[in-house]
Amino acid sequence: MKILDITEVTQRSGVPASTLRFYESKGLISSIGRRGLHRLFNPGVLERLALIAVGRAAGFSLDEIALMFTSDGRPRIDRQMLANKAEELDTTIRELSAMRDGLRHAAACPAPSHMECTTFRRILRVAASRAIRQRKKRL
Repeated sequence: MKILDITEVTQRSGVPASTLRFYESKGLISSIGRRGLHRLFNPGVLERLALIAVGRAAGFSLDEIALMFTSDGRPRIDRQMLANKAEELDTTIRELSAMRDGLRHAAACPAPSHMECTTFRRILRVAASRAIRQRKKRL
């Protein structure tokens, strides 16, 4: 098993060293020692970083991602959490698709003013309701 220093991990994963240090401070990854000023990692860190990247791309927070690993670093992914996130993504996709379609219509709408266009007004309502839901989620 070849030990990787932080430079090698950065090059092979595409994750900046500052992010690796941040992930380590959050307990998402762990170094196994140092060589001079360079942190050293087991090669398994690359797979763990890939799982973190997938989680981030899917919209999971770092705290949620941390729950997807056992204390020894093995994946422990809650299937219900994945199903819930998939539902959330479906909702977002529907909202964004409606927004895209509405914007295309508004761009070509013959109404004298966008405020006279019923489709554009619907876009405004959707955007407002989404903003309200996101605010409630953060609270």
